[in-house]
Amino acid sequence: MLVRRQELPRHAPGPEEAMTDLLARSENIWQALVPRLPSFTVEVLPEIDSTNTELMRRARDGLLDPVLLVAERQTAGRGRLGRGWHSRPGQSLTFSLGLPMAPASWSGLSLVAGISLAEHLHPDVRLKWPNDLWLQQRKLGGILVETATHTGNAPDAAGRRLVVVGVGINIARPDASALPPTSTGAVAPPLPPAGLAEVLMGITAGETLERVAVPLVHDLLRFETDGFAGFQNRFARLDALAGRTVRLSDGGEGQACGVDAEGALLLDCAGVTRRITSAEVSVRPC
Repeated sequence: MLVRRQELPRHAPGPEEAMTDLLARSENIWQALVPRLPSFTVEVLPEIDSTNTELMRRARDGLLDPVLLVAERQTAGRGRLGRGWHSRPGQSLTFSLGLPMAPASWSGLSLVAGISLAEHLHPDVRLKWPNDLWLQQRKLGGILVETATHTGNAPDAAGRRLVVVGVGINIARPDASALPPTSTGAVAPPLPPAGLAEVLMGITAGETLERVAVPLVHDLLRFETDGFAGFQNRFARLDALAGRTVRLSDGGEGQACGVDAEGALLLDCAGVTRRITSAEVSVRPC
């Protein structure tokens, strides 16, 4: 059985139906993808520390086969720059997709993941460079992309590394009590996060997973072959920052002008174009 399940602990919150739905949808995903990826597996767990952390552990142990790991709840979910991600059974969707890949260039990979997710969640979803899903100007979800190998520093014999794409999506709008406190000194409190059920009433985590998982695999495999350039126009249609003034974590400020063929953010800073990569700064709209 390629869709594996651990029994729900007695104290786990949320109805049994939520796990059953995730399992059924995961079976559909496996059936859709296994013809193209014969070694592909799907696992659904009630709880884990972090799906990304688990797939990175496995990769370091030499397990580089394609896998979709879904968890009802993460106890130590991670976002970009070490930020935590809060997940609740049935109220959010958390998963990691591991794919062995060897693209000519890795530039723009996280944007491709975001493009694919945004396009298949809802027409109102936008992508805030580099890794946030937005709904009505509020954060709906996040993406964390990591790569790992058996030795930790070299690809396998075919030149591949395991790419781990971690995704967290709010199904219901998070309660204010579950959110981290606003940092002192902030000019204004951030807008509360969004939930997909605000625009797709009654949607479940399992339905959301089935919407996005198969297209995500196909888009990542296309990226491996064609690179980011073929996705640049798709990003432009989803760009939440286009034409907006943004402030960088290094104090710089400018008007967002889309991305280049490698996925770097372009800023017009007083008539000078500045090229920003995700490794350099954090970007906030003004």
